[in-house]
Amino acid sequence: MKPTFLLPMLFLLTMNTFAADIEKPLFDFSKEISSSVWQVVNDDVMGGISTSRFELTDGLAVFRGVVSLENFGGFASVRSLPAHHDLGGSDAFVIRVRGDGRRYKLTARTDPSFDSAVYQLSFATKQGEWEEHRLPFRDFVPTFRGRVLSGEPPLDAGKIASVGFLIAERQAGPFRLEIAWIKAVPSASP
Repeated sequence: MKPTFLLPMLFLLTMNTFAADIEKPLFDFSKEISSSVWQVVNDDVMGGISTSRFELTDGLAVFRGVVSLENFGGFASVRSLPAHHDLGGSDAFVIRVRGDGRRYKLTARTDPSFDSAVYQLSFATKQGEWEEHRLPFRDFVPTFRGRVLSGEPPLDAGKIASVGFLIAERQAGPFRLEIAWIKAVPSASP
């Protein structure tokens, strides 16, 4: 092999290694084949009557349902089952979603137990428009059953075990959020 070919090959190898460090895909729903690693949790756990579903269809995840404020309810959520995601070195999530004009929250858990603290950060959607939202880990707020926790450490990228979506804040009525993908990125990434 001539030396002139070695430099471009080394450059490509270096760029591929660098690209792998930039983005860490958690879920790419164009490639996912099963929604079984996702769990719906609605306000019925406390007597509410909100309903929701999480389905994979046409290369997208669709989180949809109806939020009801009856019986002191008012939220619907979905979360991935606990897994080791190895997000060390990342400092933000980037999500690609198409919403219905409502506000949603991306959630993250560092404890794999069902009833643990939830870190959450709100994002607004524009009805029918695809958008990418960058959600810095430092902005996530630790909560437990809707109440903000004090004294909790910031969201630790190396400990994230689960992610999810939540609709709450007295937004009664039908909702629909389509998700193309969820990834983690470092601060140097766009």
